[in-house]
Amino acid sequence: MTATSTPPGLARFNDLEERAARAALHEACASTAWARHLLAARPYATPEALYSASDAAMAELDTADLAEAMAGHPPIGRPEPGDPTSAREQSGMAGAAEALKAEMLELNLAYQERFGHVFLICATGRSGEEMRDAAKERIGNAPEREREIVRTELGKINRIRLARIVEED
Repeated sequence: MTATSTPPGLARFNDLEERAARAALHEACASTAWARHLLAARPYATPEALYSASDAAMAELDTADLAEAMAGHPPIGRPEPGDPTSAREQSGMAGAAEALKAEMLELNLAYQERFGHVFLICATGRSGEEMRDAAKERIGNAPEREREIVRTELGKINRIRLARIVEED
Protein backbone atom coordinates (compact mmCIF):
# COMPACT_ATOMS: atom_id res chain seq x y z
CA MET A 1 0.00 0.00 0.00
CA THR A 2 1.36 3.41 -0.94
CA ALA A 3 1.24 6.38 1.39
CA THR A 4 -1.64 7.87 -0.59
CA SER A 5 -3.87 4.80 -0.81
CA THR A 6 -6.95 4.52 1.35
CA PRO A 7 -6.80 1.74 3.97
CA PRO A 8 -9.02 -1.22 2.96
CA GLY A 9 -11.41 -0.83 5.89
CA LEU A 10 -11.90 2.87 5.18
CA ALA A 11 -12.39 2.21 1.47
CA ARG A 12 -15.00 -0.41 2.33
CA PHE A 13 -16.77 2.05 4.67
CA ASN A 14 -16.73 4.75 1.97
CA ASP A 15 -18.28 2.30 -0.51
CA LEU A 16 -21.08 1.04 1.75
CA GLU A 17 -24.64 1.85 0.81
CA GLU A 18 -26.03 4.56 3.08
CA ARG A 19 -28.15 2.17 5.15
CA ALA A 20 -25.18 -0.13 5.84
CA ALA A 21 -22.87 2.80 6.59
CA ARG A 22 -25.47 4.24 8.99
CA ALA A 23 -25.68 0.85 10.75
CA ALA A 24 -21.86 0.70 11.06
CA LEU A 25 -21.80 4.21 12.53
CA HIS A 26 -24.64 3.39 14.91
CA GLU A 27 -22.46 0.59 16.30
CA ALA A 28 -19.84 3.24 17.08
CA CYS A 29 -22.21 5.91 18.46
CA ALA A 30 -25.97 5.96 19.04
CA SER A 31 -26.35 9.63 18.08
CA THR A 32 -28.38 10.08 14.89
CA ALA A 33 -27.04 13.62 14.39
CA TRP A 34 -23.43 12.41 14.71
CA ALA A 35 -24.00 9.63 12.16
CA ARG A 36 -25.78 12.01 9.77
CA HIS A 37 -22.79 14.40 9.92
CA LEU A 38 -20.31 11.60 9.16
CA LEU A 39 -22.42 10.15 6.36
CA ALA A 40 -22.70 13.55 4.68
CA ALA A 41 -18.92 13.95 4.55
CA ARG A 42 -18.17 10.62 2.84
CA PRO A 43 -15.93 9.58 1.18
CA TYR A 44 -12.97 10.02 3.50
CA ALA A 45 -9.48 10.09 2.04
CA THR A 46 -7.73 9.18 5.30
CA PRO A 47 -8.61 7.77 8.71
CA GLU A 48 -7.64 11.14 10.23
CA ALA A 49 -10.24 12.87 8.04
CA LEU A 50 -12.89 10.51 9.44
CA TYR A 51 -11.72 11.09 13.02
CA SER A 52 -11.71 14.86 12.49
CA ALA A 53 -15.25 14.71 11.11
CA SER A 54 -16.25 12.69 14.18
CA ASP A 55 -14.70 15.30 16.49
CA ALA A 56 -16.46 18.13 14.65
CA ALA A 57 -19.79 16.29 14.85
CA MET A 58 -19.32 15.67 18.58
CA ALA A 59 -18.67 19.38 19.14
CA GLU A 60 -22.01 20.23 17.49
CA LEU A 61 -24.20 17.81 19.45
CA ASP A 62 -26.84 19.47 21.59
CA THR A 63 -28.05 18.15 24.95
CA ALA A 64 -30.65 15.82 23.37
CA ASP A 65 -28.09 14.45 20.90
CA LEU A 66 -25.64 13.78 23.75
CA ALA A 67 -28.40 12.00 25.69
CA GLU A 68 -29.10 9.83 22.64
CA ALA A 69 -25.39 8.99 22.33
CA MET A 70 -25.11 8.14 26.03
CA ALA A 71 -28.17 5.90 25.88
CA GLY A 72 -26.08 3.51 23.77
CA HIS A 73 -23.65 2.90 26.63
CA PRO A 74 -24.23 0.48 29.51
CA PRO A 75 -23.05 1.37 33.03
CA ILE A 76 -19.38 0.75 33.82
CA GLY A 77 -19.02 -2.73 35.27
CA ARG A 78 -22.25 -3.96 33.68
CA PRO A 79 -21.71 -4.41 29.93
CA GLU A 80 -24.73 -5.57 27.99
CA PRO A 81 -24.87 -9.38 27.72
CA GLY A 82 -23.79 -10.43 24.25
CA ASP A 83 -22.16 -7.07 23.50
CA PRO A 84 -18.50 -7.84 22.79
CA THR A 85 -17.64 -4.16 22.24
CA SER A 86 -18.74 -3.08 25.72
CA ALA A 87 -17.16 -6.16 27.30
CA ARG A 88 -13.84 -5.46 25.54
CA GLU A 89 -13.90 -1.75 26.41
CA GLN A 90 -14.76 -2.42 30.04
CA SER A 91 -12.34 -5.29 30.51
CA GLY A 92 -10.65 -3.37 33.32
CA MET A 93 -13.69 -4.13 35.50
CA ALA A 94 -14.00 -7.77 34.46
CA GLY A 95 -11.39 -9.09 36.87
CA ALA A 96 -12.04 -6.53 39.60
CA ALA A 97 -12.69 -7.63 43.16
CA GLU A 98 -16.34 -7.94 44.19
CA ALA A 99 -15.93 -5.02 46.62
CA LEU A 100 -14.76 -2.77 43.77
CA LYS A 101 -17.62 -3.91 41.53
CA ALA A 102 -20.11 -3.17 44.35
CA GLU A 103 -18.54 0.25 44.92
CA MET A 104 -18.74 1.01 41.20
CA LEU A 105 -22.41 0.02 41.16
CA GLU A 106 -23.10 2.44 44.03
CA LEU A 107 -21.18 5.20 42.26
CA ASN A 108 -23.02 4.52 38.99
CA LEU A 109 -26.37 4.84 40.77
CA ALA A 110 -25.36 8.03 42.61
CA TYR A 111 -23.95 9.53 39.42
CA GLN A 112 -27.07 8.67 37.45
CA GLU A 113 -29.27 10.20 40.11
CA ARG A 114 -27.19 13.39 40.09
CA PHE A 115 -26.79 13.84 36.33
CA GLY A 116 -29.67 11.82 34.84
CA HIS A 117 -27.48 9.54 32.73
CA VAL A 118 -24.90 6.79 33.07
CA PHE A 119 -21.35 7.56 34.16
CA LEU A 120 -19.52 7.64 30.86
CA ILE A 121 -15.78 7.27 30.52
CA CYS A 122 -13.50 5.96 27.82
CA ALA A 123 -12.80 2.73 29.68
CA THR A 124 -10.38 1.24 27.16
CA GLY A 125 -7.07 0.57 28.89
CA ARG A 126 -8.28 1.73 32.32
CA SER A 127 -8.30 -0.39 35.43
CA GLY A 128 -11.35 -0.76 37.62
CA GLU A 129 -9.68 1.41 40.22
CA GLU A 130 -9.02 4.18 37.68
CA MET A 131 -12.67 4.15 36.60
CA ARG A 132 -13.84 4.21 40.22
CA ASP A 133 -11.53 7.11 41.04
CA ALA A 134 -12.75 9.05 38.01
CA ALA A 135 -16.38 8.50 39.03
CA LYS A 136 -15.62 9.69 42.55
CA GLU A 137 -13.89 12.78 41.21
CA ARG A 138 -16.49 13.66 38.58
CA ILE A 139 -19.62 13.21 40.71
CA GLY A 140 -18.90 16.58 42.31
CA ASN A 141 -18.78 18.44 38.99
CA ALA A 142 -21.31 21.04 37.98
CA PRO A 143 -23.73 19.59 35.39
CA GLU A 144 -22.41 21.90 32.64
CA ARG A 145 -18.81 20.85 33.29
CA GLU A 146 -19.77 17.18 33.41
CA ARG A 147 -21.65 17.44 30.10
CA GLU A 148 -18.45 18.70 28.43
CA ILE A 149 -16.37 15.92 30.01
CA VAL A 150 -18.92 13.40 28.72
CA ARG A 151 -18.68 14.97 25.24
CA THR A 152 -14.87 14.54 25.36
CA GLU A 153 -15.12 10.93 26.61
CA LEU A 154 -17.67 10.08 23.89
CA GLY A 155 -15.31 11.55 21.31
CA LYS A 156 -12.51 9.28 22.54
CA ILE A 157 -14.79 6.23 22.45
CA ASN A 158 -15.99 7.11 18.95
CA ARG A 159 -12.41 7.42 17.67
CA ILE A 160 -11.52 3.98 19.07
CA ARG A 161 -14.62 2.43 17.54
CA LEU A 162 -14.09 4.15 14.18
CA ALA A 163 -10.50 2.90 14.17
CA ARG A 164 -11.83 -0.66 14.32
CA ILE A 165 -13.90 0.03 11.18
CA VAL A 166 -10.93 1.62 9.41
CA GLU A 167 -8.45 -1.08 10.40
CA GLU A 168 -10.53 -4.03 9.19
CA ASP A 169 -8.82 -5.83 6.33
